[in-house]
Amino acid sequence: MSLEAFREEVRSWLEENCPESARGPGEPVTIGTKRPMKDPALLEWRHKVGARGWTIPTWPKEYGGGGLSRDEVRVLGEELRRIKARMPMGGMGTSMIGPTLLEYGTEEQKLRHIPKIAMGDISWCQGYSEPGAGSDLAGLRTRAEDKGDYFEVNGQKIWTSGAQFADWIFALVRTNPDVPKHEGISFVLMDMDQPGITVRPIRLISGASPFCETFFDKAIAQKNDLVGQLNRGWTVGKRLLQHERSGQGGLSEGGGRRQPAGNVLVETAKKYVGVGADGKIADDGAREQVVSFAMNQRSFQLTQKRAREENTSGKTMGEATSIFKLYGSTLARDAADLKCALMGSQGYGWEGDSFSAEELESTRSLLSSRAITIFGGTNEIQMNIISKRVLGLPD
Repeated sequence: MSLEAFREEVRSWLEENCPESARGPGEPVTIGTKRPMKDPALLEWRHKVGARGWTIPTWPKEYGGGGLSRDEVRVLGEELRRIKARMPMGGMGTSMIGPTLLEYGTEEQKLRHIPKIAMGDISWCQGYSEPGAGSDLAGLRTRAEDKGDYFEVNGQKIWTSGAQFADWIFALVRTNPDVPKHEGISFVLMDMDQPGITVRPIRLISGASPFCETFFDKAIAQKNDLVGQLNRGWTVGKRLLQHERSGQGGLSEGGGRRQPAGNVLVETAKKYVGVGADGKIADDGAREQVVSFAMNQRSFQLTQKRAREENTSGKTMGEATSIFKLYGSTLARDAADLKCALMGSQGYGWEGDSFSAEELESTRSLLSSRAITIFGGTNEIQMNIISKRVLGLPD
């Protein structure tokens, strides 16, 4: 099928199946079992997109993907943006554990977990960081003891994004404490709905609670949910981090479906700074800042595009993903800073006063944007990886 014929097929399908309530701003199309949507049409939309394989369009069809080519994915993204369709939230299932299972999972694990990810039926969270193991992740102490038919897990994780909404967790656990720290780690999957797991949300400065503490007290990880080899989970865990950084750097599945931040900033500037007689942003300084950001963003987008085209294997770029994570997180932080600055005093609001929902959301984004440069590996860690493993510089 030619790309033009595919475009017509996509356009026709979207017109027939995408409800008006899923177009433009509105209620998020959530995934999993713990964030029900108020609008039943959105749940039906999620099911239809998943059944079509378009939630994860490049994944193999046998695992619930669409089996589309990169060019077809581009066309699909263009048509989704054209009607401002809100797609199901991908989360860690699509950007992290799904790709990792495709590479390291057994056939049974792939068939059991990946189609549910593609359909949006389950939501995942990540059990990596601990109170004493952040950037030094290999220093983790959460134990998993072999009990014959299963592993018994005891310990604590922290900064577990979305744990209160997650159906499953993937985690790094220590299965052998008597060897060097990188060698005694295993990668396991666990059902969150069990008595041995307790979740406590952490309230942040933004007022939101996107992160949690997660406690394991004789929690159970089944033997058939060990991913990769016993005591060799560090290899799997590192690979997953590369997938995570690909997502944060805009290289992974679904990248490019959102409206570019530069476009949002232009509209924000026109609304809050004003428009001159020539139709341009009224203030020269504000206009220069918006243009400068848009140029940086466009340069980054073109670099992402080139990297995706060069990476014809469809796999992530290894340690080079740190380059995109570093620049992408910095760009996101700068976008949040600039948007609030353009809003003036209305960009620094608080609940209970005369601030719109958009203004309050911008304030929250400003506060939370600092975390983007920390989670998934701090900017400093990314620079260390780039210098040592990409550029080959000495310690």
